[in-house]
Amino acid sequence: MEGIGLVDGKFVELDEYVVPIEDRGHQLGDGVYEAVLVYGGKPFLVVEHMERIFKSASMIKIDIPYTLEELVKFHLQLVEKTGLKEALIYSQFTRGIAPRKHAFPQGIKPRLSMTIRPWTKLDPYLKANGAKAILVPDERWLKCNIKSLNLLGNVLAKQTAHENGCFEAIMYRDGFITEGANSNVFVIKDNVIHTAPTDNKILAGITRSTILKFAREFNYVVKEEAVTPDFILNADEVFLTGTTTEVMPVVSINNQKIGDGKVGPITRKLHDAYMNKIQRECYV
Repeated sequence: MEGIGLVDGKFVELDEYVVPIEDRGHQLGDGVYEAVLVYGGKPFLVVEHMERIFKSASMIKIDIPYTLEELVKFHLQLVEKTGLKEALIYSQFTRGIAPRKHAFPQGIKPRLSMTIRPWTKLDPYLKANGAKAILVPDERWLKCNIKSLNLLGNVLAKQTAHENGCFEAIMYRDGFITEGANSNVFVIKDNVIHTAPTDNKILAGITRSTILKFAREFNYVVKEEAVTPDFILNADEVFLTGTTTEVMPVVSINNQKIGDGKVGPITRKLHDAYMNKIQRECYV
């Protein structure tokens, strides 16, 4: 099966017209979202992702009308319905349907829509040899800690990366690296791991948190402090994390070699730890 959708608990075909014209997500980007990867037929870190969607929703004053357990169950139902073993489940809540006005309307119910589609694993060549990235200005709004539907800044950054033959755009604001267009950024220098702090300028990634936990278990020094573009260009290793990015080594930024231009040992160790976690929790 190619995939299926779910709208407010009801299964729909992906080509059905199910978005009302006055849905606030459609007209105003008034909503939040999450994405969960399915490995071996099991949604990975689904509880953590659904906990974050509740947090994002609360930050824009959307009261989700489902429990955490119900949202997890919807994920399991989508997997069961399609039989997909390797898939991406996308979920979003909008504030609901009402005549278009900026202020919050009263008495409307938030709307849930979900999709599940097959997901192709990342190119193993990139994992083994590393990817290219490009530095771009961070032109997004100042509440990037909310996983909102307002992604135009991310889209434009990613397009810049695509047009320059790069895997990712690494963004900077006020002289400091923030994050990738759809990833968190880690920088290694002299065996110290640096990554931006979890303030309003980045999204605190679920994969990011997992990697930070591994790094501390391996007794690496970790500094959650912002670094400069010059610092990242002179790093020993750089890697990205994200749900669909997993752990991706970066060996070139702005066509400049990072370190020796090869995947570094710390990056490889953290990548292997993450992939082993997926293997243990989803395939064994």
